This record gives sequence, structure tokens and C-alpha cells, in this order.
Amino acid sequence: MAQNHSFDIVSDIDLQEADNAVNQAIKEIQQRYDLKDSHTEITLDKKEKNISINTKDDYSLKASIDILQTKFIRRGISVKALKIGESEQAGGSRIRSKIDLQSGISKENAKTITKMIKDSKLKVTAQIQDEQVRVQAPKIDDLQAVIKLIRDAELDFPTQFVNMK
Repeated sequence: MAQNHSFDIVSDIDLQEADNAVNQAIKEIQQRYDLKDSHTEITLDKKEKNISINTKDDYSLKASIDILQTKFIRRGISVKALKIGESEQAGGSRIRSKIDLQSGISKENAKTITKMIKDSKLKVTAQIQDEQVRVQAPKIDDLQAVIKLIRDAELDFPTQFVNMK
């Protein structure tokens, strides 16, 4: 049996599921009567990890974002991973908005997580490793308490728990 047990806290997005959600949103927008003539374009850039929406007015933009969020939820992707930018004019009477997909835990967020874990007074160690946080403890029960602590916390980014050893 291992001396120390561990797991990693990460914040990742399955880009294939995101692509499926975008494709489903495009289909629904094309079929909805109130959005048919808006000529809304939604594109996912997997390399840059962002989504751009180009449409005719504010109503179409808000409806498209709402549909996109619904499709993300149905695909099991947290809406917290979407960072919606400000809308801007895109030539003519069209409006454009960019949505960033948050992937990886930033240094500030990792520090917040480690501080929460240390303040909990559990007998665990938390280390920041690139864009993830590794938590180690001699008892699995302590690790499960940390998982519950992180899930119950109101963080503004999605978290997943991987590499449980």
C-alpha cells in the first residue's frame, strides 16, 4: 500500500465536447424562427481556445449565447469555463462577441485553492504544479475531505479531480 495518496486539481475543457456543443447551437439557431434571418455565425478556434459569435443585433447575440450555454451544460461542460467578452460593432449593422474558454488554473486561482486547503487544518500538503494543484495526504479520508471542500467552495472557474493514487 502506498505511503502517501494524492490527486491533482485541474481545470480543463474537453474541446471535442465543446465543438459538439457549438455545432448543436448552430443547428438550433438555424432552426429557430426568431433567429433564422439573423445570419448568426459561431466559430470555435480550438488552437486559441475561444468562440466568436457574429450576428445582426443584441437580441440575437444574447439568444445565441444563451443557447450556447445550454448546449455546454447538456454536454457536461461547466458554464464557468466561458468568459464572455464585451460585444463590439463588426462592420455594417452587425455585432461580434468573443468568448474565451478558460483552461488551466491560473497562479492566483492556484494560490486561492492552496490557501483554502491550508486554512481547513486538514493533514494534507498542496503544491502548485504549472496549471494544476497536487494534493497529498497519508489518509484517503483527508483527500476526500479536500475534494468536498473544493466542490462546496464558490470558485469562479471549473475544477476536476484527476490522477487519484
